[in-house]
Amino acid sequence: MLKRVFVAPDPGRARLRFAARAVLGIGPAVGICLLAGHSLAGAVTGGLAALLALFTVADPTVRGQAVTTALLPAVGVPVLAVAAELHDQPVARDLAFLAVVGVGVYARRWGPRGHSLGVFAFMTFFVAQFLHATPGRLPELYAAVLLSVLCAAVVRFGLWCYERRLPPVAVPAPPSGTGLARVTTRQAVQATAGAGFALIVGQLVSGQRWYWAVGATWWIFVNTASRGEALVRGFRRVLGTVIGICLGFLVAVPVHGAPVPTAVLVAVAVFGIFYTAAVSYTWMMLWVTLLAEMLYGLLGVLSPGLLALRLAETGVGALGAALAVLFVLPVTTHATTDAWIQRALRCVHACTAETAARLAGSATADPAPRVAELERLLGRVRLSVAPLVHPLNPMPARKRRARRVLALLDDCAREIRGLVAVAADPEASHDARLAAACWRVEAAVEALTVGGAQPQRPADLPAEPALAHLHGLERALADLAEPLRAPSGSRLVGA
Repeated sequence: MLKRVFVAPDPGRARLRFAARAVLGIGPAVGICLLAGHSLAGAVTGGLAALLALFTVADPTVRGQAVTTALLPAVGVPVLAVAAELHDQPVARDLAFLAVVGVGVYARRWGPRGHSLGVFAFMTFFVAQFLHATPGRLPELYAAVLLSVLCAAVVRFGLWCYERRLPPVAVPAPPSGTGLARVTTRQAVQATAGAGFALIVGQLVSGQRWYWAVGATWWIFVNTASRGEALVRGFRRVLGTVIGICLGFLVAVPVHGAPVPTAVLVAVAVFGIFYTAAVSYTWMMLWVTLLAEMLYGLLGVLSPGLLALRLAETGVGALGAALAVLFVLPVTTHATTDAWIQRALRCVHACTAETAARLAGSATADPAPRVAELERLLGRVRLSVAPLVHPLNPMPARKRRARRVLALLDDCAREIRGLVAVAADPEASHDARLAAACWRVEAAVEALTVGGAQPQRPADLPAEPALAHLHGLERALADLAEPLRAPSGSRLVGA
């Protein structure tokens, strides 16, 4: 876990800039709310709104990010109003909260924008419970949300928009389907069921902090697509919470809400959340837990008993998510992994075809976008396979097979990158053997995705660079046939 955070590559210092900009965006947002005369509750609401505006908005283009950011208050303000108006009506409030959970997860079918708006809606309802918001405080909370989102937008799109110098991010589309065959629909039902369990049991544990359990269930479903992913994420959430609580005893409890050290530690926690999110969910949850502890210290309610209660509610939420993904319209890890692997293999073929066309002299062929798409798809494959390679997986044969598949897909990606680099050389020219090699790659991909003859390993390794990369790609695809076509009792995926 330590290695994943401190040794993980950070090309172009993207994670570092992401985290530094978050601190620069959230700090002024909170300061502006305080200067505007808002209470501590208003400043907390504004800080959370700015954090979400900088963290969850992930459209492929800067223009799309700006549009989604502008839409956040349009979603958050009505949800905040409903949460405050139902503050004294527990049954109606709970039903509304569950509705927000279901709609928020279902909105992911519309891609990154739907995901961002769904998260913002949920967290707005959540913070209303956190602050015990009532109708009389709504004007202040509305103003805090608007001011903070505006401040975050100024920092993100005006003062430090480093994305303008980067190519648009290739975001893989979610798996298709209709009705309950659509993953997002099934997850919406699962999340609602899991949140319902967490809400009921969480209230039995604590009538004041029950929403922690619902929050734990919700965040376990974020960025997961199968029961295996959700179970692993739940384990990591509990682990991160435990470590964060231990850190809280050493740091947050002694500080006890003192303004200056609390502000410094909050800034460190925000930086940690943004810097570690892409590489370790456990580490991210550690920083989230520390941030919550510092906020409770500011509110004057932090105590060892409260930390123990947070751990108990997190466990309830993780249990709710686990029961939901196991017994309510389960989405198997194998089916999800198979779908992402097949999409990655088809992208391998598309990359090869574009590169071959470029080498043949086509002026319009451009393999670079395909390579970026392949990298994104491989990232999604790694996320899907994570439950199979987890240290707690009790099936060593399946674990070895999953690692073998990941290694061979990485080999494919490496050969593709080398092939594209060769094609970028202006001196590169067409070789008649390229067409035959590309045809064999196409046949190998077809055999692995829709069935067919076993892909064959090439016998020779030519010195010509493009052919060398193509033959390396053929070897990797041929080797993939064995783990992808293992006997049904131990196979990795359903191919």
